[in-house]
Amino acid sequence: MQLTPGSNRGRRIGRRLAMVLVVTVLAGTVPAVPAQNARQELSAESAIETIKRRGVIKIGLSLFMPWSMRDRNGELIGFEIDVGRKLAEDMGVEVEFVPTSWDGIIPALVSGKFDTIISGLSITPQRNLTINFTEPYAFSGSTLLANRQLTEGFTIEDFNSPDVTIAARRASTSAVAAASHFPRAELLLFDDDGATVQEVLNGNAHATMNKEPTPSRELRRYPETLHIPFDVIFDQTGEAFAVRKGDPDALNFFNHWIANQWRTGWLEERQDYWFTTEEWADQVVQ
Repeated sequence: MQLTPGSNRGRRIGRRLAMVLVVTVLAGTVPAVPAQNARQELSAESAIETIKRRGVIKIGLSLFMPWSMRDRNGELIGFEIDVGRKLAEDMGVEVEFVPTSWDGIIPALVSGKFDTIISGLSITPQRNLTINFTEPYAFSGSTLLANRQLTEGFTIEDFNSPDVTIAARRASTSAVAAASHFPRAELLLFDDDGATVQEVLNGNAHATMNKEPTPSRELRRYPETLHIPFDVIFDQTGEAFAVRKGDPDALNFFNHWIANQWRTGWLEERQDYWFTTEEWADQVVQ
């Protein structure tokens, strides 16, 4: 039987089709409103929007040469300081550096004391459980710097002994590397790299594990007392900005900024200045 547009059955089928169409359209559009609102709220809560509203980017860091340090006048200088100032300039905001103890720097970021960490923070899976990392803006590794007299003739295996003491900076990847490669040695932890080197100079520790360029720089200063016994870089890593979890806008912006600085050569030039030259050395108390 053929249905005509004016028949009762035809009208009933038409109304049902229209209702199905309406329900289908609504089903496809209703979730879009909450999703859009969620995206807007997420964007508004981003550290990037906070920085723009405040007009200042707050950067957490710890002091260790030549990443971040104070000059003879007490002003902050170093590779990280150059990076932070350049980042703020490109964002059109001021910069505030927030010196923080190394073992408390990640909790301070999570609690909102600053917007990001730029402090030679190596990317590790364990840290990534608490914070998010950008792409690397620097690359480094750890080197063993030893007391000549105490370790003359030592092999790598000789350092892995209960009779050997190794100094390292507390909560650093160098401390993790020392514990991993020399688990039987006694590990002494300090709050800064300078103290670890001093322990070796004083003969209180056989060696210290530190990131470059600290070992090479200290070797140039004290060649009679110190030596780098092995041409080995332990646990090479990339260093990255750290941001709080759940902030894709911050990750997006910082990643693009870092990529651009690599592309222009600016990051490489700054790294070469601070890590391979001593042109800045007279600005700080050695």
